Amino acid sequence: MSSIFTKIINGEIPAYKIAEDDNYLAFLDVNPNAKGHALCIPKQEINKIFDMEEDHYLGLMQFARKVAQAVEKTVPCKRMGVAVVGLEVPHVHVHLIPLHDMDDMRFQRKVSLTKEEFEDLAKAIQSNL
Repeated sequence: MSSIFTKIINGEIPAYKIAEDDNYLAFLDVNPNAKGHALCIPKQEINKIFDMEEDHYLGLMQFARKVAQAVEKTVPCKRMGVAVVGLEVPHVHVHLIPLHDMDDMRFQRKVSLTKEEFEDLAKAIQSNL
């Protein structure tokens, strides 16, 4: 059975896409810890990050770095947080979270954005890539 992320990759589920290439996709988390919270995923459905081939893993980290830099240019923050948890969806994903304080990394804290705010934010981040 395909993961929810594979369904996003295949266009079966909509997403606020930020960046995409042949191997990776970045989009805004629809249940964000902070405004600008993004996810970077490999297009290949892999359950655990350290099961990735080394070059594919390094490619994901390079992709995530570019996305993080664009998010940081777009969303004022003290620092960009990075987390790989992987328990909620069995598909590798790197969380990029704009941080104002340590609580922004707690996955219990969430912010709400409207559809229009998500769309505008995605476009703004894209313009900073």
